Amino acid sequence: MTKGRMEAFSDGVLAIIITIMVLEIKVPHGEEFTDLVPLIPVFLSYVLSFIYLGIYWNNHHHMMHTVKKITGKVLWANLHLLFWLSLVPFVTGWMGENHFAENPIALYGVILLMAALAYFYLQYTIIKTQGEDSVLKKAVGKDLKGKLSPILYLIGIAFAWITPWVSGAMFVLVALIWLIPDKRIERMLEG
Repeated sequence: MTKGRMEAFSDGVLAIIITIMVLEIKVPHGEEFTDLVPLIPVFLSYVLSFIYLGIYWNNHHHMMHTVKKITGKVLWANLHLLFWLSLVPFVTGWMGENHFAENPIALYGVILLMAALAYFYLQYTIIKTQGEDSVLKKAVGKDLKGKLSPILYLIGIAFAWITPWVSGAMFVLVALIWLIPDKRIERMLEG
């Protein structure tokens, strides 16, 4: 399989995931702006998940620029990542519909953690395939953001049953950390 075909498939899956999420937002039965108030938690969970999916799409896109060869292991690692991301609409809807209750926010955190681990595994698989002196290995370096994110997810999951707003804050914090443009791969490809 070519790199372009894998990228196109991944882009298509992510586009479908985002489409499913927005279709899960139910239109209220009323014409007043006040009829939208009950949808605020649903909308907020959608925005957070949209940002996460955008971050994954962006980082996946950059990572694929470093790939020279697609192997079966890379394909399966990519599918593993897409599996966890495909569960985002479900947990997003459950969390929003239940106003960030303990169990839904905990499961949301578990899905985010699993997606992060799957992304790390895809990155690891690509590096193993390309070699230790690959562009991706050099660009990733110590990967502080990649190592910090799972810790923050675990804190968020643990706090779900104590103080759910701390969980939400952890998940927002990870998104904010990754929203800061990551230029490591771009710098390596330019240099």
